[in-house]
Amino acid sequence: MVKINLSTKKRMRTILFIVFLIIALLIGRLGYIQLIDGKRLGEMAYEQQTLDRSINPKRGTIYDATGQVLAQSSTVETVTVNPGNINKEDKEKVAKKLSEIFELDYEKILKKVSKRSSIETIAKKVDKEKTDELRKWMEENNITSGINIDEDTKRYYPNNNLASQVLGFCGSDNQGLDGIEAKYDKILSGTKGAIKRHTDAKGGEIGEEGETYVAATDGDDLVLTIDINIQSIVEKYLEEACIDNSCTDGGNIIVMNPQNGDILAMATYPDYNLNDPYAAYTDELKGIWDTQEQAEKTKSLQAVWRNRAITDTYEPGSTFKTITSSAALEEGLVTDIDKEGEFSCTGGIEVAGVRIKCWRYYRPHGSESLRQALMNSCNPVFIGLGQKMGVHTYYSYLQKFGLLEKTGIDLPGEAGSIFLAENKAGPVELATISFGQRFEITPIQLVTAVSSIANGGNLVQPRVVKAVIDSETAERTDVETKVKAQTISKETSEKVLSMMESVVSEGTGKNAKVAGYRIGGKTGTSEDGVNTNKYVTSFLGVAPIENPEVVVLVTLYNPTGEGGHQGGGVAAPVGGQIFSEILPYLEVSQGNQDEIEQVEQVEVPNIEGLTIKDAEKIVKELGLELNIENNIENLDKENTIISEQMPMEGIKVNKGTKVYVVTNIRL
Repeated sequence: MVKINLSTKKRMRTILFIVFLIIALLIGRLGYIQLIDGKRLGEMAYEQQTLDRSINPKRGTIYDATGQVLAQSSTVETVTVNPGNINKEDKEKVAKKLSEIFELDYEKILKKVSKRSSIETIAKKVDKEKTDELRKWMEENNITSGINIDEDTKRYYPNNNLASQVLGFCGSDNQGLDGIEAKYDKILSGTKGAIKRHTDAKGGEIGEEGETYVAATDGDDLVLTIDINIQSIVEKYLEEACIDNSCTDGGNIIVMNPQNGDILAMATYPDYNLNDPYAAYTDELKGIWDTQEQAEKTKSLQAVWRNRAITDTYEPGSTFKTITSSAALEEGLVTDIDKEGEFSCTGGIEVAGVRIKCWRYYRPHGSESLRQALMNSCNPVFIGLGQKMGVHTYYSYLQKFGLLEKTGIDLPGEAGSIFLAENKAGPVELATISFGQRFEITPIQLVTAVSSIANGGNLVQPRVVKAVIDSETAERTDVETKVKAQTISKETSEKVLSMMESVVSEGTGKNAKVAGYRIGGKTGTSEDGVNTNKYVTSFLGVAPIENPEVVVLVTLYNPTGEGGHQGGGVAAPVGGQIFSEILPYLEVSQGNQDEIEQVEQVEVPNIEGLTIKDAEKIVKELGLELNIENNIENLDKENTIISEQMPMEGIKVNKGTKVYVVTNIRL
């Protein structure tokens, strides 16, 4: 009989206790895994054993107000490989063919094909012509697995540069990066689908289930307020103005319907090609692009992508006198806009010990009515009105006109205004604000504020999208017009519009006249910063005065040409050119028949598909002028065909108007 001493028994009990403890812990852990963490681990196992290839949805189409396509997605394909499913003896052959078809580096492709990974991307967004060549080769070489060809989409902009800063563009993953594409990305992008396959760690197939297909949900479509015809007209004249007047910092133009806030056109110059947004966009940049550092390229690109009509602030200058006039009339400081001698210009006015000059200080305007003061753009009169109102009252009107906050336009990157706080604004600051200087607003803020003057006193929120169309049901949901506040009375509105009409008919804005139409306006010139020797010149127009349908703001930055930098001489003619084409296009009735007879109008013919020679003959007979946008030296006019024209066929224009055409020869 073997005796076990007490120490041995104690050790055995300890060992048994440890064993039971370990078993209990293992059972507890197993229970935790099965009952508590089982779902999560099951999902992880499924993800590890399931190879997903995403299917990009078709991004929603963007239409203009007339139904023309501005942005759409075309079908392309993406090629990937599962290295574990490609036979070892086929890897070099597969890599060679893939590199040949898609013009890729053979060594890099071979490395991907030979990797110990589940999936590798070979080429994205390639045309079906190339993938069909790959399919044919796979069939001929009996390659049945390891190479995947999946449907994808690629964003395409049929009008290239048109409304580039408004539309924005997409990245390689179809995500909106700017403009409407970014603002409405969730609506446009849709929901991704997937192709699922059970695999082992190397990417090889498990079981015989094959692939599971989960369909993508396409994005919804958008209908914009932008009218492609008005946008084209605006861009044409903006480019001309910036080039002719040597505007070193470009320019922008906004056309807005004051009744509902619809932005009919919004253009910034220079612009860029939406189909190639990362390319050099001017001839000067093209010459140095390859030698520039990436940081410099990025800076240049970000500058041209920016929609300056909503992101950049500026001093509005004398165009802001429309706001001061409205506030003064609403407050009853002036009741009769034609009362002679109510004001007197002596060449300047002293404010808190500082003499502020009228722009025509060397030959004062003398005795004036309010109408004459606006026509003459006389600074002392508006300074005096600001003084009578006082800081608090004046700032209350800035608030009413929405000038102390963003407009809320449905575009990304909108900036706010820059005003001194009310409690810091003294007599001199109030004086300068009254005639439009020493503060900054955005062009969209000014257009929105003046639109409330044009429509009888309603501050309407501007918008670029007017409807959303469901991709599955085709149901259309209209975006409602949003009235934010009442700014002035209808009576005040009518008086200000009447004065603005006089500015164009007899005052500083007479270069914006269009025969047969009643147009109102106000010119503006301001400094672009302090002591920069740069200027911003502008023209603000409303038409027709009897029932305004459009408000136009032309803003040109630092014109340095022979025409100078005054709004009346530089910006007002641009406003007139735009009105001369968009008012007939909108079928706005003409008022003054005597003026209509002075300038004969003709209907633009259809010259698309004709040779340059034949088109020149047709437009010349009608009293029009042909202008070839992609002009090429020694152009063969007898054989070169016109592919696009603007204005479009059927639009009535004044004789002497230029018809811009693009030929089938591309630069």
